[in-house]
Amino acid sequence: MDLGLRGRVAIVAAASKGLGRAVAEELAHEGAHVAICSREANSIEGTAIEIQAATKQRVFWRALDVKQEDAIGAFVADVEKEFGRVDICVTNCGGPPSNSFADTRTEDWRAAVDQLLMSTVFFARETLPRMKKNNWGRFITITSSAVKQPVDGLLLSNSVRAAVTGLARTLANEYAAFGITVNNVCPGYTRTARLDNLAKSISARSNVKPEEVFAGWAHEIPAGRIGTPKEFAAVVAFLASERASYVNGTSIAVDGGLVRSLL
Repeated sequence: MDLGLRGRVAIVAAASKGLGRAVAEELAHEGAHVAICSREANSIEGTAIEIQAATKQRVFWRALDVKQEDAIGAFVADVEKEFGRVDICVTNCGGPPSNSFADTRTEDWRAAVDQLLMSTVFFARETLPRMKKNNWGRFITITSSAVKQPVDGLLLSNSVRAAVTGLARTLANEYAAFGITVNNVCPGYTRTARLDNLAKSISARSNVKPEEVFAGWAHEIPAGRIGTPKEFAAVVAFLASERASYVNGTSIAVDGGLVRSLL
């Protein structure tokens, strides 16, 4: 299936590893020019080189912190200067630490809002007007299945990612008339470094081995296994494509059936 992504310009945040990297590579394989960012310069540069070698597509990279509004503004402007346009933006960032309500400080809440919500706001401010100018665009947030079914131990993620979902649903209404779709993609348990770290954290608190934590998660999933970043990236690529032109304002779980809700 031709997704109609050849020649499109896609920004993918937090793309040095994990889900972000998988999405960037999938879009590049579909023929898109990709601009990626992450906090660590060596890591993001290495990822850019590897994706470019694997896909033969141009990859623009920048080391930045997604909590910094000015840095995002400069990055998006430079992407437009490099490629001539911005068509797709996939927001993403690392998750806040696992903690209980009693142990979560006020500054932890503020940091989670900056990391998850405000970073999405900053990318939306910079990319949506550029998409509107071209009367075409795809704005996609990587959130979590926690917005549909809260995950024990992920208080901050459960709370603040729900705000990101509300933001995206509102943007979907405001920008649909300009050929722009806005959707959330909600990964469940997917084998990334983030999940490895979560398993270690749970292991330390509950005195069980990390592999037992993974086995417990797999048991919860009707598919009976943990997902892969590539499986997740395929869904994001479809939402970014011409083929998904009538999919707007949705929150799609990619979780092997973990979430039991009807919506």
